[in-house]
Amino acid sequence: MSAPPRVTIVGAGLAGCEAALQLTSRGIAVRLLEQKPLARTAAQSTDRACELVCSNSLRGAALANAVGLLKEEMRRLGSFILRAADATRVPAGGALAVDRERFSALVEAWLAAEPLLERVPEVVERVPDARPCIVATGPLTGDALAADLERRIGGSRLAYYDAIAPIVAAESIDWERVFFASRWDKGTSDEDRQAYVNCPLDREQYVRFVEALLAAEKVAPTAHEPARYFEGCLPIETMAERGVETLAFGPMKPVGLTDPRTGRWPHAVVQLRREDAAGTAWNLVGFQTRMLRGEQERVFRLIPGLERAEIERYGAVHRNTFLDAPALLDDTLALRGEPGLYFAGQLAGTEGYVESAACGWLAAWFLGERLAGRETTAPPGTTAHGAILAHLRTPSADYQPSNVIFAHFAPWDGARLRKRARHEAMAERALADLEAWKARVAPWLPAAPAPRVGGLG
Repeated sequence: MSAPPRVTIVGAGLAGCEAALQLTSRGIAVRLLEQKPLARTAAQSTDRACELVCSNSLRGAALANAVGLLKEEMRRLGSFILRAADATRVPAGGALAVDRERFSALVEAWLAAEPLLERVPEVVERVPDARPCIVATGPLTGDALAADLERRIGGSRLAYYDAIAPIVAAESIDWERVFFASRWDKGTSDEDRQAYVNCPLDREQYVRFVEALLAAEKVAPTAHEPARYFEGCLPIETMAERGVETLAFGPMKPVGLTDPRTGRWPHAVVQLRREDAAGTAWNLVGFQTRMLRGEQERVFRLIPGLERAEIERYGAVHRNTFLDAPALLDDTLALRGEPGLYFAGQLAGTEGYVESAACGWLAAWFLGERLAGRETTAPPGTTAHGAILAHLRTPSADYQPSNVIFAHFAPWDGARLRKRARHEAMAERALADLEAWKARVAPWLPAAPAPRVGGLG
């Protein structure tokens, strides 16, 4: 039997290293291309792999938190990134934080000790011709490589400031103060009529909101990343700076939305769009923002109906490079029309350190199964890994990367529970379903080969 072909991986970040170590642990040779030490992005400061550039936190650990559940699943799936994080963790209350230097050094040691892995310093300016190939170059993908990707896919979603609107928990909305309606009552079904929740503001409430928005503290652009926004995805505070009524003619326009309690259009409206089929989370439409997190909570709670809003995902605007995953990637994270070309991490459309590493695991899983001649089977939609895939597969006219949240999981169909209890029950379901999936398709996963060196002292 001939040996499987060598896999080329571009990028030695969290996703690329996870994919590389997963594949070599299965006996598959890997050629890992990384521009360090020849070049760095503006955010990088070392020549090591898996450099954590923004934070040393891998976020919450509780299973009632979607990312906490994701980390537990990664441990059970033999994630090397989570193994390194656990080995280098530092005190951080309920979060998993790591010693950045030791974390990166440990991954470096594993890469260096792997005989099936060839590390090649190279500034990659076009997608390699070699197949199979995983591209995992992250949100600051170089301009030349991004341009090559644009030529291949013929679309956008590359190298621009990504606009992310906040998401609030349904249970925190005051349903007595809001109303369901689509603009001009478009749609005929109950589902259409309940696709949007509207928070009406009179002029006094609107002016107070705009004043608070303008006064709120914002995240300042870094020296190496000056603010360059597209008109179609401006931060709401940037729009508000153009005049007090600008938002009322933009994302807060009330046109075509009749408040059933008054029979009139309000002065302004904040629309919330259903984030998941079950309606457990709602997206503030057009509310991308640079406000600090604490300021978002304070300002958004001035909106009628959101006085006690619990934000599940905070709004943000930042430079990003990512694919329109639902349109471009198939169910195995391969580019449609280009067999053998896979994408992983934030370039594939995920958001966050942990999600990027999990996406690297998924790309390696799908590719490894293909090379083994087996039909690829994805983790169940009830799991956090399945939720990441579900978000990457869900068509959208304006696809945006997202951290993993429970709204992306298969709906909870059990007993009616309050939010925390429901999330805990969903986590219990996820882990049970993950174990059943492993037993069915990959009973060897818990005993996956360990790296060939131990932890660092």
